Amino acid sequence: MPVIKKTKSLLFSAILLSSALFSQAHNVSEGYSKPTDPLVLQNLEDWQDLKFGLFMHWGTYSQWGIVESWSLCPEDESWTQRNPEHGKSYDEYVKNYENLQTTFNPVQFDPAKWAEATKKAGMKYVVFTTKHHDGFTMFDSQQTDYKITSSKTPFSKNPKADVTKEIFNTFRKDGFKIGAYFSKPDWHSDDYWWPYFPPKDRNVNYDPKKYPGRWENFKKFTFNQLNEITSGYGKIDILWLDGGWVRPFRTIDPKVEWQRTIKVEQDVDMDKIGNMARKNQPGIIVVDRTVSGKWENYVTPEQAIPEHALSIPWESCITMGDSFSYVPDDHYKSPQKIIETLVKIISRGGNYLMNIAPGPNGDYDAIVYERLKEISGWMEKNQSAVFSTRVIAPYHEENFYYTQSKDGNTVNVFHLNDTVEYKAPGNITFTVPESFNPKSLTILGLPSKIQWKKTGSHIEIKLPEERSKLKYALVIQMKK
Repeated sequence: MPVIKKTKSLLFSAILLSSALFSQAHNVSEGYSKPTDPLVLQNLEDWQDLKFGLFMHWGTYSQWGIVESWSLCPEDESWTQRNPEHGKSYDEYVKNYENLQTTFNPVQFDPAKWAEATKKAGMKYVVFTTKHHDGFTMFDSQQTDYKITSSKTPFSKNPKADVTKEIFNTFRKDGFKIGAYFSKPDWHSDDYWWPYFPPKDRNVNYDPKKYPGRWENFKKFTFNQLNEITSGYGKIDILWLDGGWVRPFRTIDPKVEWQRTIKVEQDVDMDKIGNMARKNQPGIIVVDRTVSGKWENYVTPEQAIPEHALSIPWESCITMGDSFSYVPDDHYKSPQKIIETLVKIISRGGNYLMNIAPGPNGDYDAIVYERLKEISGWMEKNQSAVFSTRVIAPYHEENFYYTQSKDGNTVNVFHLNDTVEYKAPGNITFTVPESFNPKSLTILGLPSKIQWKKTGSHIEIKLPEERSKLKYALVIQMKK
């Protein structure tokens, strides 16, 4: 997954992507290209209706409770630091890290439990890490023995050993769209980090133009693994490709600091991969992160929310805790913070992909289920203002955030207070979207008839005493 754990504020234009988009290491890329395939366009439209998705980073690294994969990378960054207890030298550390395969045995793995809890909380699609940068495959790949189904891995004896298949089948049965995360770089592959040379950074450690045969082997390896995922795991709706430094050299944007570190050609032939994926899965959304063009069907700001609405499909991937991977005693966001984040994202036209990391035992922390239960209580009352909605001006004014139904007959106005625990005020005044003349107004979750009046372009509401029952955010729903 993405490197950046701390992100600067992003500035977005409502119509065009400004240069501020390109300052972020793993957020978005220049020159969005709208797909032309009608099946892809329909899939994107349907995906934009879903609004709330589940991201899961899970691998052998959960046993150490560390940042996913990145401690293998020989770069001196905050997210690449290694614990000396796990190896005094780099080589010893790598050996011990890869040996985690021999102790990985998440016997509490039960995807039905995850699907039930996340579905109740309103999540409608899942993106799972089938392989991260470390190269350990969480599916039954025939291209490597560094995988969860290898006889070297204790969990391989479990009937649910192919966790990718179990997750996809279980969530699909529960009505979720299915997304497969896949890392293009593979730091375990001898054809990416050739043992003849030490790795220098996150990039391939040799010049593919100088050693074309070795790079061709890596391209075949990557193609074959993606073919396995898109042909052998049922219907896949999203192929979510990470590791944007693996890209054609000509696509490097010199305005982006991390892209300036790419010194060699790393073209894996995305046309061949993308066409294969579309043949196996007609209409599949392909997200080649940060590589603009035909294979980046939506953009993916990370740990950040655009300040303004975007006119292109986008999704913010944000952690429920502090980390994308499992960390003991992580600091999980409050239900109010999660709902505020969801409201801000959907009011600007995006989807919220919230990451929850399973632990080494194969389950979430207990507090995660508590958070999901709280969210489900709010979502049960307010879901009509969240799902299958689109943006409407003024998008956001002070503590008010707007969405509208796709037919334009309903406008939803969310009232937040992200500085304190939410308490609905006795009186509210807000702007009515231009040319929208409401005939009825309700407060979702309150059965009482609401007193309101429209004066010019504003509506004033007097809320009943039972407003004290409202938690996290108040939702006003107006109909023509």
